[in-house]
Amino acid sequence: MTGTYQTLTVDLPEAESEAAQDLLHELGIMGLEVRDREAPVMPGVRAPVAGEAILVAYFEDAATASEAREEVAQAFPRARLQLAEELQQDWSNAWKAHIKSVQVGRLWVGPPWDVPNAPADRVRLVIEPKMAFGTGDHPTTSLCLGAVDTYMAEHPGASVLDVGTGTGVLAIAAKKLGAGRVVGTDNDPVSVELARENAEVNATPELELSGKSLESVQGPFDLVVANILANTLIELAPLITAHVKDRLLLAGVLAHQKAEVEAAYVKLGLVAEAGAQQGEWVRLDFHRG
Repeated sequence: MTGTYQTLTVDLPEAESEAAQDLLHELGIMGLEVRDREAPVMPGVRAPVAGEAILVAYFEDAATASEAREEVAQAFPRARLQLAEELQQDWSNAWKAHIKSVQVGRLWVGPPWDVPNAPADRVRLVIEPKMAFGTGDHPTTSLCLGAVDTYMAEHPGASVLDVGTGTGVLAIAAKKLGAGRVVGTDNDPVSVELARENAEVNATPELELSGKSLESVQGPFDLVVANILANTLIELAPLITAHVKDRLLLAGVLAHQKAEVEAAYVKLGLVAEAGAQQGEWVRLDFHRG
């Protein structure tokens, strides 16, 4: 018989998140999920509203969960709390339900188990999600995929740099859509290894995928894509801009962060374009002036 566990979901101001996490750990949780506004949220999962965080605490029994709810409510009066009972699942497979295939422009991007559903008339990318970010169905990735598809249709053979390549999805997409030299970098060794595996699966072994710093990557590139977080985009602006020969696409940026990120690149001489938005996420487009 399948067992159950209790969840306590806490929506509260982001500034109170760390203190609330500490309290929950003291209250006997089995596990804790933190959804932070600054980090990408998995597809199909409710994201926090602006200025807030969501904490989901897991408990073995209802009594402990109920006591924790009272403690959190007392310590954090502005928090909104919800108790629920959940069926235990086989987490090794349950997470797959959240990974969906997407069709963007000429591309179909999906996980290995969904390949039989891929249309024959699309350029097919098979991406194994594992632990790296970038399966194709998150808005930040699909926003970039659409722009990469458009650019490659107009500039066959263009060189491409993918900063923070994750699963390698954008680099692989560029290559399969007709790019020339394609380089992908990531400071996470796990991501680099997974990107290389995905490149092999997608018959694009010639991609240059590594953990190299931007300083050691020889450029410039016709198209530079960076789907990472806003603060990192601002920090890396001089290094990223130096590699841009023609076009730059930035993603991983929430609507309220757009102006600050855009200003960092305009200040370095790039010209901002209209970009695009999907939900709360925006893509920033630039060209070399």
